[in-house]
Amino acid sequence: MFKNLLVLIPSERPARPVIDGAVLLTMAYGAHLDALSVAYETANVPIAAAGGAAVAMIVEETRQRALERAEAAMRVFEVEAKHAGISYTCRTMSATPREALAIAGASARLHDLTVVLQPEPERDTFDNDMPQEILFQSGGPVLFMPYTFRGAFTARRIGICWDGSRLAGRALRDAMPLLRHADALTIISIGNPGAIPDEASPQRLVEHLARLGLPAKIVAFPAAHSEIQPTILSVAADESLDLLVMGGYGHSRLQERLLGGVTREMLQCMTVPTLMSH
Repeated sequence: MFKNLLVLIPSERPARPVIDGAVLLTMAYGAHLDALSVAYETANVPIAAAGGAAVAMIVEETRQRALERAEAAMRVFEVEAKHAGISYTCRTMSATPREALAIAGASARLHDLTVVLQPEPERDTFDNDMPQEILFQSGGPVLFMPYTFRGAFTARRIGICWDGSRLAGRALRDAMPLLRHADALTIISIGNPGAIPDEASPQRLVEHLARLGLPAKIVAFPAAHSEIQPTILSVAADESLDLLVMGGYGHSRLQERLLGGVTREMLQCMTVPTLMSH
């Protein structure tokens, strides 16, 4: 059960989708919500120090403006949290991107779920880097809210992206509190069926969920790797899905911070909230 949630509130991008999604989810589960917003400092402190008083003044003014943006975003969150009557805490901090990632990643490990905003490729901001890094640093599930998302977030109709892998299994278990409250579950199996072990086939997953009292149906498509992400989103639209569940993929130990192709494409073109685990 989700009882202790964390939301990362962007300070350099519109925060409404992630604020609304996190607050509604907290209300649905009677949970506690911790909110964190970062004012990003320059990482070139030695260069700034060497530039003299004028450069130092510019750096300080930039830091203050960043802090004002983070505090403004947090005030929006606090208004919504108070109106919803949820249990919450607020933390606004000033830090370099590296420091912020370390703090946010450590904090996420002590929460049942972290809610973040989908990266927006068109914007050059540190707020774009934090969400996907948290996926690898948190050790738990991360709910990505699309930056285009509008309306009330629900998770009544859920799609489970299934390829029988370890990461898919992890995402399935991490999403179980949501799956247990859903009205309809759709298993999305795309690609070569022969690549999935019989013991972890979509049919076996249906049987597993049925034993938990969770009926599910299978939607399967043969598709090349380049077609997987658009096919998933097509299914999500056809089935009117509220949420997707999938593993967050990396290619190797040396590249574990590099997102696998499908995951990267999903983060770029996300149309529905998506829970990922790594």
